[in-house]
Amino acid sequence: MQRGQFSSRLAFIFAASGSAVGLGNIWGFPTNAAENGGAAFVLMYFILAFLLAYPAMMAELIIGRHTRSNMVTALQTISTSRPAKTIGRLVGVGGMVTAGLILSFYSIVAGWMLAFMLEPMAVVLGLSDLSAWLTEFSLVRNIGFAALFVFLTVLIISAGVEQGIEKWSSRLMPSLFILMIALIIYVLTQDGAMEGLRHYLVPDFSQITSPKLIVSAMGQAFFSMSLGVGTMLVYGSYIRADENLPVVGALVTLTDTSVAFLAGLLVLPAIFVAQNLGVTIYAASGNLIAGPDLIFQVLPALFEGMGVAGLFVGFAFFVLMSIAAVTSSISMLEVPVSYAVEAHKVNRNKATWLVGLIVFAISSVICLNFDALFGFVITMTTERAQPLLSMMVCIFAGWVFYRNTILQELKSGNSNVEHGMFWKIWPVYVKFFCPALILLTFSQGF
Repeated sequence: MQRGQFSSRLAFIFAASGSAVGLGNIWGFPTNAAENGGAAFVLMYFILAFLLAYPAMMAELIIGRHTRSNMVTALQTISTSRPAKTIGRLVGVGGMVTAGLILSFYSIVAGWMLAFMLEPMAVVLGLSDLSAWLTEFSLVRNIGFAALFVFLTVLIISAGVEQGIEKWSSRLMPSLFILMIALIIYVLTQDGAMEGLRHYLVPDFSQITSPKLIVSAMGQAFFSMSLGVGTMLVYGSYIRADENLPVVGALVTLTDTSVAFLAGLLVLPAIFVAQNLGVTIYAASGNLIAGPDLIFQVLPALFEGMGVAGLFVGFAFFVLMSIAAVTSSISMLEVPVSYAVEAHKVNRNKATWLVGLIVFAISSVICLNFDALFGFVITMTTERAQPLLSMMVCIFAGWVFYRNTILQELKSGNSNVEHGMFWKIWPVYVKFFCPALILLTFSQGF
């Protein structure tokens, strides 16, 4: 069976950055920054993205390209002993389950984005009842739009690597950048934006050593780069053999962190513009309103206050959010689909629909028990499972995978790699520092 492959470096960067750039960057990052001391959080996020997330991502890319397979098979392939193979299988299955669970809650939030994107059209057409239904929290709306979002993701993944993932990432990522820059320029010209900019860019260094800030920044780095669940490993397995992996990985990290930074430049000034229009932006606790309330209450109130222009700005903003959601969801769905196709020889089309239905079923269960499950699933997957799985991948790359095999894999894309800075630092770093730092940062959360 012919495996798919990205046709060029740019195609891979668009796809991997698309996987990394999701709602986690555009919604999670600015709200995390708002809650955790503004620029102090931004600084810690950048440090952890390059100190922890980049080396961990390189471990996934190298293992993926060397084994040319899904996460479960890949970790078993590089293991020589029976216990290592068993642990590799467990970590691989854990990654797939986590990817599926993330996609389940993600589909609900992304469904809200789609509903809010359609709302301005309903207003223009004078359909006030429909407009209200689209923006009000209800079981039918939540399940219906989650189904629509899963369906869109399934359509892209069932088309394969080149015709699905590559084609759509290469279209959606440039659109995302253009929309984002245009929205930033517009928001920064509004009254009140400068106060938001100060909140974002002037650090409160008294908070930089706070365990909450550090754990939050690490969770953000791992979630926004979709690490630990095998997305980068699977995408790595589709990279051409002659690509220089350390450079490609650095470009993906840079793109991802840049989008997160730009999202902050858009969202935090927008919050203060909203305050200028009379919208309440502080919660009872005294902190800035964050999370879903920010995206679905504060910003829509801001767009409403802008009059007719607000309809267009609101539409553009939720188109941006929907694009970010799709570029991430396709990589998460690819993790279990690639396993079904390769390990169980299931037809790709059938595998995609089957996994899509399972994800939708879990989304429906979360919708039915929203208060109990939604926050719980997010915490368990992004703050607990992802860092631990990523730590296990680092242990496999550092302790199980033969160092010489890794060097040969890297040499296929850069014959002088062993004389460069990356090879002098990374093998020791991923073996000792990465697992220890992830564990240390992770334990701060308890």
